[in-house]
Formats: sequence, structure tokens, C-alpha cells
Amino acid sequence: MTEVGLPKAILTFLVTCFERKSVVGLEEALSILNFFRVPSGETKLLPIEIDRIIEALTWILGHEMENDFVIKSHALIVLKSIVSTASPGVLERLKPELLQKIISVLRKGINQQGINAALRVLLDACPSGRNRVLMVQSGAVFELIELELSAPERRTTELVLGILFHLCCCADGRAQFLSHKGGVAVVTKRILRVSPASDDRAILILSLISKFSTGNNSVFQEMVKVGTVMKLCKVLQAASAAYLKDKAREILRSHYEEWKDSPCINGSLITEFKIEN
Repeated sequence: MTEVGLPKAILTFLVTCFERKSVVGLEEALSILNFFRVPSGETKLLPIEIDRIIEALTWILGHEMENDFVIKSHALIVLKSIVSTASPGVLERLKPELLQKIISVLRKGINQQGINAALRVLLDACPSGRNRVLMVQSGAVFELIELELSAPERRTTELVLGILFHLCCCADGRAQFLSHKGGVAVVTKRILRVSPASDDRAILILSLISKFSTGNNSVFQEMVKVGTVMKLCKVLQAASAAYLKDKAREILRSHYEEWKDSPCINGSLITEFKIEN
């Protein structure tokens, strides 16, 4: 079926459904593509073809229909296959509406496969500064924190923290992160509890937040309250990668004055930071 071009034909059918605003056969077509996982050769299309397919998938994500839950999940899996092999130019052209629809679907809820596919698309789009700004404007940071507070599976956490790291690289993203009362707490909680990949992203997020919060004492007090300082100290004592220990040490050292009276920091660590300072 692949050799005779069935996946490409179904992708073309999705575009036809979009152009006619018809949902007849849509669920079945997406189910077939979900089974095939869209072979990589079928995603090497002309830019105009890819753009139209992405437009069609955007329409599907925003259209309410019967069996909505399954259809949108399958649409996101197809979208992930398209985006994962797309050129940087295609990613730069992603429309704000698509990012908004993906975030809206995450907000409303979907199955685990759909969630991970949606997050993978957002992560692939993150290298573009334009896309990061659009995601923040669409409330992505808040929704990602809400998703992480639901204690998802490991892969979901790794994707969420990866996206949050990129979004916290911009001022508006950091502001949105700090505006959520659970942001610092949930990122802190994931350190040393999920995987080395999540440790990496979580510590880098906290590094960005602490670096750009100088003078904002409430942020540093929150880090003491939710256990961030204690967790960073534990990273120094754990079998973590050397570069992560260096990053944790850098955060603690940079804000020694704010945290020196914290019971989390024991005598040996205080001595180390005093010497370094």
C-alpha cells in the first residue's frame, strides 16, 4: 500500500476535506494514517503541499465533531510526522492559529499519544524565536505547568520541561512561568525523580529564572519554601552528571546572600560558597 502511494493519497484526501469543509471519511482516513505513521518518504513533499496539509490539520484540530477525542489525537500524530521531517523554512511559517489550536487541545484534554504528539510538535517549533513568542502569547507556559501538575508519564515530563526551557529563554515566558503559583514547585519536584534528561531541563529552567530574578526577593524566598534550594544541594550530593552539579553550584553560589540563612544549606556547603565568593 505504501509502494502504490496510499499514505500520500490520504494526505491529499485530508486537504480535500478541508477545502470542502467536509468531515465524511475524515476519521477513517486519519485512523489509516495513524496506523502507517506516515512513512518518511511521504512527508518529503513540495513546500506548498506541506503547507496545505498543515492547514488541513489545523482545521481538524479546531473543528468540533463526533468522536472528537480520537480524531484530534490521530491528527496530532500525523502532524508530528509531518513536522519532524519538515525543513526549517516550514517550521518558520507555522501559523499562530496552529500553535493556538494545539495548546487549546492540551487544555481540553486528549489521550496520552495525542498529548505526546502535540508536545513533540511544540518542541520541534521551539528553535524559532518567532514560534516561542507565539506560544507564550497563546498561554503555553501556563498550560504546560498545568499539564505537569497532573503527574504525567516520564516521556511527557521530558517534553514539557524541554519546551518550558525554550520558553523561559524569553522575558515574557519567564514572567508567565512565575505568574503560575505551581511553576517553581513542580519543576523543582521533578529533579532527581524522573530521568537525567528531565534533570537537565529542570535545572536549566531554574538557572534562567534565578539569573533574571535578581532583586526579586520573593522569587528566592519561594525557592526556599518549595524546596528548590534543598533539591539543588541534593544534586551536589547525588550521582548526577558533573555539568549539572556545576550548574546547581552556580545557582547556589550566585544567590548565596539570599539563601545563606536557609537550613537547607549545611555547614560544608556554606564554607564552599564563602570561599568561592
